[in-house]
Amino acid sequence: MIHVTRDLLTVLLDQAAERDPGETSLRLSATRAGEFDEETGLDPEVPVVTHFTPAGVGGSVNAVFGVDIGTPAGRGGARFVSHPNGFLGVSKTDDLAAVVLVAVPPYDDDAVAAFDRAGDGIELAVLDAAPPEESLPE
Repeated sequence: MIHVTRDLLTVLLDQAAERDPGETSLRLSATRAGEFDEETGLDPEVPVVTHFTPAGVGGSVNAVFGVDIGTPAGRGGARFVSHPNGFLGVSKTDDLAAVVLVAVPPYDDDAVAAFDRAGDGIELAVLDAAPPEESLPE
């Protein structure tokens, strides 16, 4: 089972709808359930997908030096992709990760599913909780 916050899922589906008929491919990262300020009802070690990295972040450094700085350390084990053609599954052309969330039109809760990199379905649980607030150190 993969857990994702309601707010993140809403943003991802909005992104896919905005880019339609183009495809969307975004790197996702998780926060452990124990780090949430509110009770999630999950084991504290369970990862909950909470963030996405905008496309192209760190791309120029990677192109020049071969170093991917677009993924925060210890994060990035999941990916969100959209298939405007309506195929609700993992395709050979998708950017893969350990878990892939796939969305199709009309880009709502009934048009998204989770898969492992082999294309096998994984149960998707939407969590109505907000991750802990983050800020840059002063």
